[in-house]
Amino acid sequence: MLDPFLRAITYLRVSVTDRCDFRCTYCMAEDMNFLPKSDLLSLEELERLCCAFIGLGVRKIRLTGGEPLVRRNVISLIERLGERLGHGLDELTLTTNGTQLAAHAAALAAAGVKRINVSLDTLDERTFAAITRWGRLGKVLDGIEAAKAAGLAIKINTVALKGVNEDAFDQLIAWCGAQGFDLCLIETMPMGEVMHREETHLPLSAVRTRLAARWTLTPTNYQTGGPARYWHVAETGRRLGFITPLSHNFCESCNRVRLTCTGRLYMCLGQEDAADLRAPLRASDDDETLRAAIRAAIARKPKGHDFDITRVAVPRHMSVTGG
Repeated sequence: MLDPFLRAITYLRVSVTDRCDFRCTYCMAEDMNFLPKSDLLSLEELERLCCAFIGLGVRKIRLTGGEPLVRRNVISLIERLGERLGHGLDELTLTTNGTQLAAHAAALAAAGVKRINVSLDTLDERTFAAITRWGRLGKVLDGIEAAKAAGLAIKINTVALKGVNEDAFDQLIAWCGAQGFDLCLIETMPMGEVMHREETHLPLSAVRTRLAARWTLTPTNYQTGGPARYWHVAETGRRLGFITPLSHNFCESCNRVRLTCTGRLYMCLGQEDAADLRAPLRASDDDETLRAAIRAAIARKPKGHDFDITRVAVPRHMSVTGG
């Protein structure tokens, strides 16, 4: 699939639920109103949509949430998608907050998942509790250990927050090096009515300059199919990534679209335009009708977002579209 700017769309991010067992300050409100469960697509419907995308050239699928592993029986979906690996699908991954990994890591590996992203913004228990509101650091670290024991490659995702966790990055780099993990720092995005972003926004260009004073950073050509730009850290032998939607956007090479748990397809994270795939999904068993709806949506993919930290770009919370 090619969009209007001749970018090949090969990467689908699928939010299997908007629910989460955290209430991270940069992601959602503390008193979130989640969708009624009756509004969600069934796991079988999500599988059918994913398979339609695979048939159109998507090679990588990432499952997200909310927290994907809190959805009941989600492992069955992962197992069925895992059967497509080597048959049109090159990679199946997921992003998780880690709380459910102790229970599910072995099943993920058995289903064909090779690597995961774990959101972890600090190694300090008090700061972790403040950011997540409901989270316990020990439970996440136990989950990460279980994933490591199951043979999953792990990348740690850290949202950079000025005045909140900017003193945690050196410790995270050292810890990831000792654990054998890559680390990716992410700028906050102006989505949803949450915390005071202008006060906590931290441009990663400045962060990289500061980190380069302590760590030997060398740019690399390494890519995972996502938007991160990676540097090699000589002292640890691991990679450090930067996702910079505001200070240095990555729209020119965007290969991604996002499917919500209700069947809405967002062609751009930072735009409100979305295509309803639930209607054609349920209207007919004819997959060609579904594929036609997907092609029509891709034909509307915009050139890029217009994120501005001084205003909310889109009213939906990040958890609605998929983190």
